[in-house]
This record gives sequence, structure tokens and C-alpha cells, in this order.
Amino acid sequence: MRILLTNDDGIHAEGLVSLEKIARTLSDDVWIVAPEYEQSGASRALTLADPIRVRKVADRKWSVEGTPTDCVLLGVRELIEGARPNLVLSGVNRGQNIAEDVTLSGTVAGAIEGMALGIPSIALSQSMLAFHDEVVPYWETAEHFGPGIVERLVQIGWPADVIMNVNFPSRPPQEVTEVEVTRQGFRDAHIRTLEKRIDLRGRNYYWMGFSGQLSKPAEGTDLKAVYGGKISITPLHIDLTHMETVHKLKGLLGGAPPKVG
Repeated sequence: MRILLTNDDGIHAEGLVSLEKIARTLSDDVWIVAPEYEQSGASRALTLADPIRVRKVADRKWSVEGTPTDCVLLGVRELIEGARPNLVLSGVNRGQNIAEDVTLSGTVAGAIEGMALGIPSIALSQSMLAFHDEVVPYWETAEHFGPGIVERLVQIGWPADVIMNVNFPSRPPQEVTEVEVTRQGFRDAHIRTLEKRIDLRGRNYYWMGFSGQLSKPAEGTDLKAVYGGKISITPLHIDLTHMETVHKLKGLLGGAPPKVG
């Protein structure tokens, strides 16, 4: 099996080391194409207005001055010699990618680009309760459970227009309770925040970020699973159409209702 690895935390990220460990338990045909700099929150951004430079770091390993989407596209179309990858793994992200965050996540976007290119793809993230520099994620949890989960998912398979979003809880391996297949949740608290500051020349600037406020999620959601010490596996796809509203508007604004199935 030929595996392409990417991430949004950058070529030097600890999570990429963990991802390579996971991949190498499954195959010795592993290729790495990751951003030169951190691209957290880049979502599916594609670099169109600037040239993209590529640096070869080692055999079968490149850094890209671009986004995770750029990395996967370049890896599949240009950098990997011979056959296309059979699998794209994106991560392991430093921090969870759950609930509405999946639409912002560069980690998830890397997997989506793999899917868009016709390659089964999985996003993997290691949850954290706090994001201070001195807090070290439980990388050993992702490394311990990741190989078996990825292997089992590949054995089972999934639809071509779907990615798998895997989130490991912020606990050591021995405290993880179980694996749960979940749906995407939505927080009942708004966690995105900003801080206004003034630079030394008297001009305003802003820092964007996240608060650490927890939600009270419903059962069966990725939020609830991760909070409860479970490994969350959520099938995601990029069809954002809300079909209930489509049917209602068809009746009010005209047009035949879409066929189902």
C-alpha cells in the first residue's frame, strides 16, 4: 500500500512524526508532503495568487510553501513517482478537529483533497484540553490506537465521496474507554475569540484564537465522545446542501422536488 502523509501543523510538527510511525506499521511505501509553515485554520485554501516553492527534505519527503490542499495536489500530481497513493493520511493534528471546527481545519482539508482526487483519505487529530506551549499532547495515544483503526477502516472501506475524521481523546492510552462512530456535533458556546492590541507605532492589530470553554454536547456526537475519553470516528463529506430546506423552497419558489435515491 502506498501512503501519502500531510498535515497543517507543518513539516517539523511532532504530530507528523506520530503519523509517520502509524503509517510505517502499515506500509514501507510512505511519502510525505507537508507545509513549510503552520497552516492551521487554512481549511481548503488553494494557493492561486503566489508561486509555490517546494523543498526536498529527504527521500520521499518534501515541504511546500503552501496549504495542505496544495501539498496533496502536488504530491499526487507531481512529486510522487510512479503509481498514485492508495491512501492519504492527514495529521496527526495538535488538537481536536471536531464539531464546526472541521470546516476550518487544514487537517480535514488535506483529507478532503485526497478524496477529491479519488483516494481514500483519513484525518487524524490528538485532542488537547489546553493549548499552552508547555502542554504536551498524548501523542502515544494516537500512536497506540492509530495503526489498528486505520487498518480496520481500510479493510471495511467507505464511499468515494466521504472522508474519515478520527479524533483521539486527551488521555493516555490506558484511560481510553472505547471507539465510537459519531456524527458531527455543534457547540452550544461560541469559542472563537479575538483580542485587539496596539503595536509600537500606534496601529491596531488583532489576534484570533479560541477560548477553552467546553460545551454540553448531545449523545452520539464527536464532541461528546472525545469529552468522554472515547476515540471518535466521524464520516464526513462536503455536500453542504440542506435537503429539508431544498424541498420546502421548491414548493414555494418553483421547480420539481429533487429525486431521492
